[in-house]
Amino acid sequence: MMDILKAAKSLKLPDWWICAGFVRSKIWDTLHIFNERTPIPDIDLIYFDTINIDELMEKKFEEKLKTLMLNIPWSVKNEARMHVKSNMPPYSSSIDAISKFPETATALGVKLDERDNVKLIAPCGINDVINLEVKPTLFFAETKERVEIYEARITKKNWKSTWNNLIVHHIGR
Repeated sequence: MMDILKAAKSLKLPDWWICAGFVRSKIWDTLHIFNERTPIPDIDLIYFDTINIDELMEKKFEEKLKTLMLNIPWSVKNEARMHVKSNMPPYSSSIDAISKFPETATALGVKLDERDNVKLIAPCGINDVINLEVKPTLFFAETKERVEIYEARITKKNWKSTWNNLIVHHIGR
């Protein structure tokens, strides 16, 4: 995990974080006392740059990261443009974007500071992830449309089949 964080840091992106499953799955694996890390489909590296919102830049950063770590499935996204794709109000920062992820247990990010110390951001707190609870963020609990997106993700991700001690909260059922 440290090598992945160091590779991400080497890009010197503004307001960058590695988030979501990279953090959440490690915590759940540890709490489930797994001997091996659960494979994750991608490494979500986000950043916030209002100057250059061209999606092509994200692909260039992914390619650069692949030259550093060939077997890592990088996914790089500039949150300054992702609100358009997600049909949401504009985000003010990467942390603002993380706070609007669908689940509180996924609304986490880590990065390295200037001295390579790990920094954790958890705009929705860490209680849900460490208590093995899956709940929607306040943002996703606000509207029927977002609740439907949250519920569809819960079904699609099927996290309970991997981490059987999870408590999954459903809205409106």
